Amino acid sequence: MSLHVLVSQFAENVAAQTNAIWQGDAKAGNRRARKYISAFEQLRAHGDAGREALTVLFRHPRMDVRVMAAAYLLRYRTHEAREVLMEAARGEGLVPFKAGQTLKRWDEGAWSLDPE
Repeated sequence: MSLHVLVSQFAENVAAQTNAIWQGDAKAGNRRARKYISAFEQLRAHGDAGREALTVLFRHPRMDVRVMAAAYLLRYRTHEAREVLMEAARGEGLVPFKAGQTLKRWDEGAWSLDPE
């Protein structure tokens, strides 16, 4: 599967998970989470080329997609990912809360989404 397709799957499933959460459908949200995690694992199998492909999502129109991409790319693109997360964390709501929590875990040394 191409890197572009995997990046699209990642973004689509992050957005769908957020939508499912807003609709109170945890089962659908969990199913979508498994799909974007799988897409990331496949991207990671391509090494830094896969990670680099995901950086295009730093400019995605949906904040939830930008935040999730930044969360997964903190180790690889620390400066850019932190900027995305800090910008999002200034807002209010679930996604800004997630961005702030991600930054907190990173600062505590407890972040482990892409540890290699």
